[in-house]
Order: sequence, then structure tokens, then C-alpha cells
Amino acid sequence: MHMSCSTVCQAVTTYMNIPNNTCKSPYVQQKPSIFSNTQKFDAILMHKFMHIRCSTNCQAVACCINIPNSTSSSLQKPGILSNTQKFDGTLVFRSHVWYNFVNGFSCRCATTSVPPGEDVFSVVTSLTTSEVDYLGESTKGDLNLNFGIDGQALQGPVEEVAKMEAQEAENLLQHLGIPVPYNARHSPRGIFCSRTLNLRSISAIGYDMDYTLMHYNVMAWEGRAYDYCMENLRNVGFPVDGLAFDPELVIRGLVIDKEKGNLVKADRFGYIKRAMHGTRMLSTREVSEIYGRELVDLRKESRWEFLNTLFSVSEAVAYMQMVDRLDEGIIGPDLCPFEYKGLYKAVGKALFRAHVEGQLKSEIMSKPELFVEPDPELPLALLDQKEAGKRLLLITNSDYHYTDKMMQHSFNRYLPNDMSWRDLFEMVIVSARKPEFFQMSHPMYEVVTGEGLMRPCFKARPGGVYSGGSAQMVESSLNVHGDEILYVGDHIYTDVSQSKVHLRWRTALICRELEEEYNALIDSQKQRATLIDLINQKEVLGDLFNQLRLALQRRTLGRPAQTLAATHMDDNELTESMQKLLVVMQRLDQKIGPMLDEDGELFNKRWGYLSRAGLWDKSHLMRQIEKYADIYTSRVSNFLHYTPFMYFRAQEQNLAHDSYTFDHLRRDN
Repeated sequence: MHMSCSTVCQAVTTYMNIPNNTCKSPYVQQKPSIFSNTQKFDAILMHKFMHIRCSTNCQAVACCINIPNSTSSSLQKPGILSNTQKFDGTLVFRSHVWYNFVNGFSCRCATTSVPPGEDVFSVVTSLTTSEVDYLGESTKGDLNLNFGIDGQALQGPVEEVAKMEAQEAENLLQHLGIPVPYNARHSPRGIFCSRTLNLRSISAIGYDMDYTLMHYNVMAWEGRAYDYCMENLRNVGFPVDGLAFDPELVIRGLVIDKEKGNLVKADRFGYIKRAMHGTRMLSTREVSEIYGRELVDLRKESRWEFLNTLFSVSEAVAYMQMVDRLDEGIIGPDLCPFEYKGLYKAVGKALFRAHVEGQLKSEIMSKPELFVEPDPELPLALLDQKEAGKRLLLITNSDYHYTDKMMQHSFNRYLPNDMSWRDLFEMVIVSARKPEFFQMSHPMYEVVTGEGLMRPCFKARPGGVYSGGSAQMVESSLNVHGDEILYVGDHIYTDVSQSKVHLRWRTALICRELEEEYNALIDSQKQRATLIDLINQKEVLGDLFNQLRLALQRRTLGRPAQTLAATHMDDNELTESMQKLLVVMQRLDQKIGPMLDEDGELFNKRWGYLSRAGLWDKSHLMRQIEKYADIYTSRVSNFLHYTPFMYFRAQEQNLAHDSYTFDHLRRDN
């Protein structure tokens, strides 16, 4: 049986469990003369740790095995041949005195003839042969094969060839100690795709900084923001004594109702599923009474405030706690008239002062290790992208001093060869004033000294550091436009929505909470399966009950019965069956109700899962992510496990009728 290594192919034979094997050779159960660890792979004997192809010729040895079309009856002991024999598509068993041809097996060896000075591959560029593939994605960045492969290595059914080549490549990766990519795709740190994205076609990648390139410890960062906010409220007379930061009170994706002092969670259609007034969760009945006829409309900014990012957590916690104080009547009318919208403005102003006055950022810059969670893989992911030809941009609303200090802390110690964070980026833009950065043009200044001194600038140049400006200036400077640029950020509106709506940039959302939600969903699988089974039982009983109820209704009103048997049915028997069904359904409801309330508690006891609204539907946040983010993931360093050449493909989207069509197909089969 032919086997190969990375130089000259050699072959050995041993016993294989092939159906109808009648070989009587005394050598058939001996260990192979070269390799000892073998396994059956379809009908081909392969060694677990061998490469399956080489670049030269093949050697073969022979033994008697009963393979269809075999013409050998020799019982000779296998022996290595001294002379090489190149296979021509037929597996040749050869000894010193005879030949044996076994049809159907092709040599896996292949050679590529490359003229001196020529490259095997060439990269497709927009100036050469860039087109679109069958999914509508640009082929720019793909590799073309300049020289073909000799031999019969890739002949045969393409499905089988694909499996064999994949196995060979996976073995090679394992031999090199490189993890195969499939592990990252099915993990909390996966990158999930809403709209197909070919990273190879991306020329430039822009990054936000806060909660994107660096992740803050929420309890530390937002806790200090909360403290400064409360201190500012205290200074103007608000009663804040006894209040403390509670990060479990709020999650990203909720919506503040500034008119009613409520915090709500809406589904993808805008219907409100859960609500909290102050710090008290409202019952299902209360939610229905308050919002039964209303939908969340984020275009009405005077009323609804969407919590787009983790920066919103401290503000929302402070506001909901102050709603309680307002309801208690201990906030004087001189501070805030008894209305929730004015209270929201007061809290927002207090938090804004904490940021503008610089106290919070000064504290963070003095001890960044207390606030920033280190991620050694992050700089390496960006380095891979840069070395793959991606032009990296940093576009942040933070000022130059804060940006430089925090990036030094988060990046420099993990970069090789004394690189600094500045070496990664072709252009850095601070104080960008997003979302206006994507919407309109602002004056631009070049940062010309390490102290942050600036001068007016009318045209950006690659390699510069700038303040202000606009996205159009970036496109003009780099000569890249629209879907050639991928922008990565954590803010649904400021980063993702506006860059896509106004510029048609490709987008990626960073949502750190995905890791916790992913694990919570895995841990709750058994409970959710039990809940779904109970609901399905209730649905079956309900359908039966409704049919009996309809039959009784028709009989009572004197209408013709549906069947002859129904004409003569016993009313008492019908009523008794309905009574039993009703009792059982009520008992099921007593189990289903509490389980529905508990669903998602592993993520957040008040609000449940981030991406879901109830058991079946998506949350309003998830709808925004799907609409505006082409891909989303928990952290930028996850790109390290996918390579800069990844082709992200959107998953199948299930429709309401899909389950019925799938059930029909299963029954037919």
C-alpha cells in the first residue's frame, strides 16, 4: 500500500480489514516494516503522522492483499525497492521479480514546476482582476495559482478530495503546533457573522479605543464614574447618601423611558417585555398596563435613550436610583421639578462634568493597571493584520494625552523588537467627535509634538497623528473607500451604525458580555430543553381542547356536527374531557410561568440574556447588531485565531415556517 513522506515516497503493506479479504499470507498481521501506528481510512492504509504527498518520486513494496482487480497471488515478504518509480495514476505494487497493478488508487504525490525567479501565487488586486464571487463579495486579496500541479494528486470526486486535503492540512498544522481554526469558531470567543464578509478584500481596518482596543474593568471604571457623578450631584444638593454602584442593575441594550422614569427591555419589534421603575421590577401585568399599546421608537430621542455601550451603565444606575429618591419626595422642587425627564438631565450633567473636568481620566492615567484588563493577544492580532497588508487606523473620541498613555500601557509591552503602539497604525485620529466624524467635516489639526501641540492641517498624510477631521478625509488620504474599510467599535450608534449608514464601511461590533452570555446559554441548555418540552405539551393539549370546545359550541348552537359520530356524542363525556384537559394545562402553566421568569438568570437575574427577549425572540439590541454589524465578537484579540484572510459567511436564518418544512422532510425520509 502506497504511503508517503516529505521527501521520497516509500510504501509498506500490512493487513487491512477489507470486506471479503481472503489473503493467506503469513505476513499479513505483522507490523509494517517501516511504520507501526496505522489506521484504516476508507480502503486506504494511512499512517497517522505522515504527510500524504512529496515532491519527487515514489517507491513501493508489495504484499498479497485481496483488493478488487488485483492480479497478484504472491506471498512474498514486502521489501523496499532501491529504484524509484513515478506513479502515473495507478498504484503499482512492485518487487524485484514481478509487478502488480491495482486499479482505482492514485498516487498522492505531486510536483509543481516553477521557473526560477517566479512566484507560485499572485494576489488579486483592485487594479488587476478583482471581481465578485458567487456570494457577491469582492475577490480582491484572493490568491491566484500561477503554476499548476503535476500528477494525479487531486483527481477523483471533489468531495472526497476535499476531505483528504483538509485532513492533510490539519495534520500539518498539528505537526507545526498551530491550532486548527475550528476550535475558535465554536467558543465564547468566536467571531459571529450577520452579513458575509471577506477579510481578504478589506484594505484598511479602523479601530475605536475605549472598550474596543482596551477593555476596562467595569466595576472599577464605571464604579469610579458613578462615584464622581454622585459627588457632583451631592455638591448641588441632591440626596445621594446611602447609595452605591450596582452593576447588576443594568445591562447594555436596555432603553430608558425618560418620561416615566422606567428602564425597559424591548424585543426586536419594539414591544416591551420587561420593565423597571426606579430599582423595582414591574410585574407582567404592570408592563402590559403601561406599555400595552406603545412601542419603543429610538427616533424619538426626547423620550427614549438606548444604552449602547458599557459607558452607559454608570449613568443608568445613578438615574434609576435617583428615581426612587424622587418618588420618595426627598428631592426638593428647587433642584428638580417632580418629573423624570428633568431628573435625567441633572444626572447626565453630573456625569458629563466628571468626564469634562478630567478627574476621572487623570485617576485612570495615574494607575491604568487598576482599570484596564490586560490582553497579550491583542497587539499580536493587529500585528498579523498589518503584516498581511492591512492599513490600520485608530479613530477615537479620547484626547491625545489619554490615548497615548493608555495605548502605551496596553500595547508596548506585548509587541516584539521594541515596537511601540504607534508602529502598528498608519494613521491615528484623536478627539474625532464621533458620530459627527462620519456625518460631516470638521477642522483637522496635526499633532506635531509628544506633548500634544497641534497645528492646522488641511490634508491628512499616512503616518500622521491628527485631531478632528472627518471620515471623508481618511478615505481621500488613503485612497480607499466604502466597503474597502472595516471599522471596529463597541458603540452601536456612534461606531457601527453611522459608519455604515453614511459611508457604507463594513462594520464589526465588540461586545465583551458575549462571553458570559455564551457560557450561560450552554449551562442552561438542559433547563431550556425541559421548558420547551413543557410548552410543547401545553400546545398539544391546547389544540385538543380547542377542537372539543368547537364541537361543543356547534352542538349548542344547533349547527350540523362535523362528523356522524359527533352528532350522537355524549355532552357529559365531552365536558369531562375538557375539564381534565383544562386542569392539566393549568398545572403545566404553574411550572412554565416560574421557569420563564428564571430563564436567563445565569446572565442577569433582572433582565435575562443580552441578546434575547423572552424564550423565543431576539432583543432590540440583537436586532440593532444584526442590522448594522456585519460581524460581532467579544474582543478584538479574537481575530488572532481567524487570520487576516478569513472569509466570514453568514449563517442560515430560520423563518417561522422552517420547522414545519424540516419536519415534513424528516417524515418523507
